[in-house]
Amino acid sequence: MAGEGKGVVLLGGWPSPFAMKVKIALSEKRVQYEYREEDISNKSDLLLKMNPVNKLIPVLIHDGRPVCESLIIVEYIDEAWSHGPALLPSDPHQRSRSRFWADFANKKVLSSLQSVWFGSVEAQETGKKELAEWMKLLGNELGEKAYFGGESFGYLDLSLVPYYWWFLALKKTLDVGLASEIDLPKLEGWLKRCLLRESVAETLPDQDKLIVYIQQIRKKRLPAN
Repeated sequence: MAGEGKGVVLLGGWPSPFAMKVKIALSEKRVQYEYREEDISNKSDLLLKMNPVNKLIPVLIHDGRPVCESLIIVEYIDEAWSHGPALLPSDPHQRSRSRFWADFANKKVLSSLQSVWFGSVEAQETGKKELAEWMKLLGNELGEKAYFGGESFGYLDLSLVPYYWWFLALKKTLDVGLASEIDLPKLEGWLKRCLLRESVAETLPDQDKLIVYIQQIRKKRLPAN
């Protein structure tokens, strides 16, 4: 089957924050790869074969062997390719903190974003309050550092920036008080520094395109009140 030979293939979807993380990691490590856009409503035979358990993107196929789950893929990329900057910190404690906050974003931040995106009015209010708290915690973790790992862009930065990009799109799209209730000067400065990196700037989708996508999915999924 095509895509199972030598080389690197990424199965992803342009709006997916999970796929964005992997794209940024591949770019940072200067890995050449073939990208294949997946239609989640009509999953390819290759995706179903390479990720038969969850049947989800992203999937990295390296020399015919699949690696699944975005954070696992990013760690695999860091270990499999020695060229380019190290993505995870070398210090064991810092490495554990990076993994903790990346997992936190996957579970907590994403869940709150989804509540605001297409939840009921009550769920939106809960999600909005949660996001305010999550962003405050992340701002505290960033502190006065240039990046979450210190002076170097790395694993936690690339794990968080897709969610923050989604957060900004939601702020522009929905009248749920996100813009007025959350003060984000530290995170805004961090985002500007991240966007100066080619890996980030070329991966994050156009905000207007993302906003249209958010509106379309919201219209389909928003429950009647």
